[in-house]
Amino acid sequence: MNTQIFPGRPWLDTEGKRIHAHGGSILFEDGVYHWYGENKEKTDGARPADGSPRIWHWGVRSYRSTDLVNWEDEGLIIPPRPDEPGHPLHPASLLDRPHIIRNARTGKYVAWLKIMQPDGTQTETVLVADRFHGPYEVVRIGLRPLGMSAGDFDLAVAPDGKAYYYFERVHSELICADLTDDYTDVTGYYSTHFPRPYPPYVREAPAHFVRKGKHYLITSGTTGYCPNPSELAVADTWHGPYRVLGNPHPGDPSRTSFHSQVSSVFKVPGKKDLYIALGDRWLPGDMDRPYEVTHGFFESCFGERNEEAMRAWNALPPPGADMRRADYVWLPFRFDGEMGYLDWRDAWSPDDFE
Repeated sequence: MNTQIFPGRPWLDTEGKRIHAHGGSILFEDGVYHWYGENKEKTDGARPADGSPRIWHWGVRSYRSTDLVNWEDEGLIIPPRPDEPGHPLHPASLLDRPHIIRNARTGKYVAWLKIMQPDGTQTETVLVADRFHGPYEVVRIGLRPLGMSAGDFDLAVAPDGKAYYYFERVHSELICADLTDDYTDVTGYYSTHFPRPYPPYVREAPAHFVRKGKHYLITSGTTGYCPNPSELAVADTWHGPYRVLGNPHPGDPSRTSFHSQVSSVFKVPGKKDLYIALGDRWLPGDMDRPYEVTHGFFESCFGERNEEAMRAWNALPPPGADMRRADYVWLPFRFDGEMGYLDWRDAWSPDDFE
């Protein structure tokens, strides 16, 4: 039994196996935490030698815990469909960042999955279930919310039951859209935030949370799996306007958010002020790659060409793609007024907090 969380170190479940809940979130229900996310246990990052499709994911997996430290494997709650090529749940499908919310009015659990298409556009697949653990029924495939290419996202439910969908409009700005009463689509009402000209400046991977009546969004820049500086913003309402506060990782000289990307922020029930940023360290083998090189490469690809940056990028080995070895960086927020900070800790425990 573990007594602490060790950010950046391999995290094993109660059977001694690597946890696979990437790009994940936590759902708390009946005194139990359920941590779910992308199952990358079969992902090798390359097309097999026999020419068969590569494995990007193996469904959505969940783990249960009562202390946020020790996690028991609950298995696949949304299994892959290896016998259905072209289906969003086929292992070759570029499925990312599952989010599941419960609709108190209907009693349904609603899951949204981001699916990147072969042409680079991104759509949503929506599923519903009567139980968190499924079985889930696909109700929408190829959803383009508001007619937009929808990238990384978060779902949030207000105390009155109204739900909101925060997503990156590829590759331009962040959108907050109202969900329909059944949470399976958008109503058409939305607001726009953080317009940027192109990657790496565009903000993606939004994670929303509420603290002391304020709405927060932590976002990432757009540099693929290569990490970059996070940004924290605050607003008085769900739709903003949001005011940028700055980088919540000021103690990280590498400007890579401690080599991680935040996927969600979880307020621990029963704790006075404990908010945990759930981050993925997608490339633990590439932590010596300078952010300046990454920034210059992506700016060259999408904006103004920088030959020096391209030469520096090409001089380095290609970024790793074996997501089976991706780790997690979970850190608690420290607040100073409105601003929230994520300080590095080699080890910490939720029991350290009131």
